[in-house]
Amino acid sequence: MKEQFIQDIAKGYTFEGLSFVLGGAMLEGECQTDSLVKIPMQTLNRHGLIAGATGSGKTKTLQIIAEQLSAQSVPVVLMDIKGDLSGIAAASPGHRKIDERHAKIGIPFKADVSPVEFLSLSNEPGAKLRATVTEFGPVLFSKILGLNDTQSGIVAVVFKFCDEKGLPLLDLKDFKKTLQYISNEGKEEIQSEFGRIASSSVGAIMRRIVEIGQQGAEQLLGERCLDVEDLCRLDENGNGQVSVIRLTDIQDKPKLFSTFMLQMMAEIYSTFPEEGDAEQPKLVIFIDEAHLIFKEASDALLDQIESIVKLIRSKGVGLFFVTQNPQDIPDDILGQLGLKVQHSLRAFTAKDRKAIKMAAQNYPETDYYDTAELLTKLGIGEALVTALNEDGIPTPLVHTLLRAPQSRMDILTDNEIQTIISQSDLVRKYNKEVDRESAYEILKAKIERAQEEEEQAEKKAQEEKVNKASTRRGSSKREKSTVEKVMNSSVGRQIGRTLVRELTRGLFGILGIKKGH
Repeated sequence: MKEQFIQDIAKGYTFEGLSFVLGGAMLEGECQTDSLVKIPMQTLNRHGLIAGATGSGKTKTLQIIAEQLSAQSVPVVLMDIKGDLSGIAAASPGHRKIDERHAKIGIPFKADVSPVEFLSLSNEPGAKLRATVTEFGPVLFSKILGLNDTQSGIVAVVFKFCDEKGLPLLDLKDFKKTLQYISNEGKEEIQSEFGRIASSSVGAIMRRIVEIGQQGAEQLLGERCLDVEDLCRLDENGNGQVSVIRLTDIQDKPKLFSTFMLQMMAEIYSTFPEEGDAEQPKLVIFIDEAHLIFKEASDALLDQIESIVKLIRSKGVGLFFVTQNPQDIPDDILGQLGLKVQHSLRAFTAKDRKAIKMAAQNYPETDYYDTAELLTKLGIGEALVTALNEDGIPTPLVHTLLRAPQSRMDILTDNEIQTIISQSDLVRKYNKEVDRESAYEILKAKIERAQEEEEQAEKKAQEEKVNKASTRRGSSKREKSTVEKVMNSSVGRQIGRTLVRELTRGLFGILGIKKGH
């Protein structure tokens, strides 16, 4: 059985093209020296899964694969949510147990370092990653806001309106100003083309915008936006750059993290050319805590993720999901993952035991192991491994003693991180904020012009009203002045006296009184 096992492993894990050693094959708890488990570079754009319970060694496996890819000129992106991946920038100090492990596997241990860039979505040190609201699109932007279908429809109207009117949607203030415009000054314009928009829905969206603004979205949305080609650089020695995105301060903001990751993958898919069947991938992205992406995702969003996973491999890009249990990944996406590295699972409850049986069914059948039982007995630094060979056929499932990382299995100090950041070209490129004219400025100017025109029209109307009133008052004064002028003249006074005298005579005559009596 042992001889047959060694033959099967040699046959299943020998490839014509480039590959790297992940570890040594184990049978009945013992590592079979020189029975190496290799991973073919050609099929790493078929994606992968690294799963296992907390403390089982997932992060170190991620570190091993990333540094081996970098050494073969493949750039890598790492999502560092727990803050324990910075050590890949420093060489391992070595250890007696590491030497013993490699002796069992049959390969020498060599400490090495990978070229690292630190990136950040928030206040963590590193090059600031940003994306414009337009780059997110209405579906992902609605997800980051946590909107219902009706509210998402209004977001789609905002994007459509800005696209037709040539209004760049760059940051949150652009979106807020556009939302205010279509519900106030531009209300009639919007209703004529898109129908009535409920003010209550607009208010709900505005409150969500304030909420995500308080969570740090204002730092994420805007310019200078990420050029995904900057993730594909090599250093002067031809090693692939390892871009470590530091996310330790947004663990409680999964919407920001997951939505940015999806936006970045969508941008990569729309930007990168078709690669076909290359000898190795152009870029590999490791998504730690992958369940955050799928948690509470709508059906429309899951369809979009599935499409990206299926199609992005044609661009030469591999995606690796790192999570505790394979069940965290939707079945339609799990079926697209070629390389699977399964660390131990814990069976504390009946639900756990059921989950382990389900997980065991995701792997090829084997005569050498009881997969469900072995999943609970794997030691730290051990895993069940299966990959796709160069013909796209799954390799035999093998219990693997994993090699040790060549880089440090610990975090860098703050001073070490600052030293790397101070030498970074990307920090100098992306840490300068840009605030060019966009929807906010354009609509603000438009509203101000409309208000100014309205004020001028109102002022003109008021002046015309005042002029008409003045004209009427002027006419009245001129008539009164003429009468007064006549009455005050000498002729006027004489006429007045004559009239009085004659009226008096007439009055005495009526009374029968003769003058003098």
